[in-house]
Amino acid sequence: MRRILLWTCLALLAAPLQADDRPPNVILINTDDLGYGDVGAYGAELVETPNIDRLAAEGTRFTDAHSASAVCSPSRYGLVTGSYPARADQWFPLFWKSPLTVDPDSTTIADVMQDAGYATAAIGKWHLGFGTETPVDWNAPLRPGPLELGFDHYYGIPVLNSHPPFVWVEDDRIVGWTAEDPVLLDTPGTSREFDEKFHIESVGGAVAAHALYVDREVGTTLVERANGWIEAQADGPFFLYLATTHIHHPFTPAPRFIGTSRAGAYGDFIHELDWMVGELMATLQRLGLDEDTLVIFTSDNGGMFNRGGQTAWEAGHRLNGDLLGMKFGAWEGGHRVPLIVRWPGQVPAGRVSDALVGNVDFLATLAALVGRELGPGEGVDSVDQLPELLGAAEAPLREELVISPANRKHLALRQGRWMYISSSGEGGFTGERPGMHDFGGPAVLAFTGQVNSDVLEGRLREDAPPAQLYDLQADPRQTRNVYREHPEIARRMSERLKALLD
Repeated sequence: MRRILLWTCLALLAAPLQADDRPPNVILINTDDLGYGDVGAYGAELVETPNIDRLAAEGTRFTDAHSASAVCSPSRYGLVTGSYPARADQWFPLFWKSPLTVDPDSTTIADVMQDAGYATAAIGKWHLGFGTETPVDWNAPLRPGPLELGFDHYYGIPVLNSHPPFVWVEDDRIVGWTAEDPVLLDTPGTSREFDEKFHIESVGGAVAAHALYVDREVGTTLVERANGWIEAQADGPFFLYLATTHIHHPFTPAPRFIGTSRAGAYGDFIHELDWMVGELMATLQRLGLDEDTLVIFTSDNGGMFNRGGQTAWEAGHRLNGDLLGMKFGAWEGGHRVPLIVRWPGQVPAGRVSDALVGNVDFLATLAALVGRELGPGEGVDSVDQLPELLGAAEAPLREELVISPANRKHLALRQGRWMYISSSGEGGFTGERPGMHDFGGPAVLAFTGQVNSDVLEGRLREDAPPAQLYDLQADPRQTRNVYREHPEIARRMSERLKALLD
């Protein structure tokens, strides 16, 4: 029945699949902090990304794709659930104390694929919490977690590569953990120097487990785990959610990538990411799965203007291309992300799409791919973009999209050419000086030379409007806030934004 449904769905949109009627495998690569301008296919010149660029040449590249949030954990919530993170009051990154933020009873993207008979795995950065208690008990089975959200297997980094615990987790246990060597909370440990720098509580103990985590081996480990799992599932179908730590700080590529880019350590980390994509694609080709696999490549949010990002900028690298703003913020650079989709014979090769797409759309799109009809309450904000992926859409499939920055006062709504932001400024990081880790907001414009009508010499004008409206068709760089020129459009979008989330 599943294969019949798959045929029915796709027969209306494209030529028949393969002669053996094999459902396509799906690999969703969700990178971390990779900006709109961080790869060659999107204009980068100081870094080399031949493997990612090849995906674009052999597939479709999207120029108006967005993460549902400009912040890592809420963005992942949107991707996994197909629901806006603002509905769940999620705005900030999660750290080691945080329990699972996704309701195990909700339908996730992995549930959709698992229900369709797919083997499912999440490999890499999780960053959605574990368990039900605060703080998390890292010495107990980490449930509920990925395994309760539709994934058959999980292997990866439980929080992120800049916060403890710096360990590997497999399924629901820390790798290398023993009762005799438990995790000790709020005590100095292997991460002490980093903890003190960023003023976070330390996670110690579990000496053997912490020793297994070597930051310059993370990329290699994730590739080996992903490729090993793919080989074990070669008879398919399978769904792999590969969430890289690349290119989130600290920038720690394997030694062979150090100094290989012209954008400092930031660019070197991009080079390792590109290598990872190449290794993954080589495995698919070796196993004869190259043409039977839908590959989706994207990022959880825009690039961050931390110290490494600033160094890359000074070298001439533009993290988010010509877009205004950075990670955490409501300006375009915070959430407009690379999106490349490749599936030989189905997704048009060499195509560029300007369709509005959100990462919340992956759930409904994959549900359509496998013939899974979504019921009430499932993927409530997700739009089926399969016709757009296959080049068969005759009209825009999504006309509006809600975007969450870190500051809830800056909740934003995109409608067609218009972008409405509920408050003034960026709504993200607020560091005011170059060299600061959280350098962001209007102050950055004095450093980058970018222009916005609400900002003068790195400060918000006293007479700036209370909210923002941009015509992205005429002004994609968001140089001019036209809130006062179009008060009716701003009022209508403000009301619509409130109604959407009621």
